Amino acid sequence: MATIGINHLGLTVRDLDQTTSFFSECLGWEVLARDDSYPRSTVSDGTCRLTLWQADKTQPITDFDRKTNIGLHHLALEVASKDELLTMAETVRTWPGVEMEFEPEPLSGGPRHHMMFSEPGGIRLEIIWPAG
Repeated sequence: MATIGINHLGLTVRDLDQTTSFFSECLGWEVLARDDSYPRSTVSDGTCRLTLWQADKTQPITDFDRKTNIGLHHLALEVASKDELLTMAETVRTWPGVEMEFEPEPLSGGPRHHMMFSEPGGIRLEIIWPAG
């Protein structure tokens, strides 16, 4: 018996509308589903599928800390070229609510390059060009 890959990744976010908009409008992902009674949305880039869950706003919301929280450290998304990485950085850095951790830079001395940021809903993302 063995698994065959990830079907989807479920992420709890601070603001469902804001994060859904970030993935669909900023990164160009398709919104596959929306259920406001739950509330959640599902987005996809055609390869990766994410289910975004609204955090319970009636409870205190704790921001993610990669050093003290168990679970997701970050989500790494791949681009096909260094030019795409640089273009995406231009779009992402000016998106409302994005907090850039670092701009595109060589990874472990290169030639790979990556950048790291938190999207408006608080999920830490890496965009990586694997150079090969």
